[in-house]
Amino acid sequence: MMDAAHWHLALTHVPVVGAGFAVALLGVALATRDRLLRRIALGAVVAVALTAVPTYLTGEPAKDVVERLPGVSRQLVEVHEEAAATALVAIEIAGGLALLGLLATARAAQVSRWIVTGLLLVTAASVGLMAWTANLGGQIRHPEIRASQAPAARTPQTASAATTATSTGEH
Repeated sequence: MMDAAHWHLALTHVPVVGAGFAVALLGVALATRDRLLRRIALGAVVAVALTAVPTYLTGEPAKDVVERLPGVSRQLVEVHEEAAATALVAIEIAGGLALLGLLATARAAQVSRWIVTGLLLVTAASVGLMAWTANLGGQIRHPEIRASQAPAARTPQTASAATTATSTGEH
């Protein structure tokens, strides 16, 4: 049976990848001026916004599981949690705008280029925030990711370990 951490890990990829896909759809819809593709792209953004909600909601129970594991930095978990809240707000704004765009143009044959362009920008920003959040989440259990980050991104524990390794001649 899957626990909260499993569900969170399983769901977390859906909004990140889905939002990237939605941005690509929006871009192609703008480039081709395809009316149907514009509607599909807006619907994709709404769908991604909906999937982000259970992903975020499984985060807190996953936190309760993960924080008990040895070697887990609570500081990394907190930073990931804060980034997730920001990313959620961003993708929900994009989803809300997409839904409004769909509703506003329900009777029109054409979705405005301005709506699609604005939504592309908001959704692209959401993708960036979600990718950053995913990276922070990966750092919680993958020290090899932390080690490859710039020194400012290292936690006190990894910085301390690096100092110890350097002072003892280990590499």
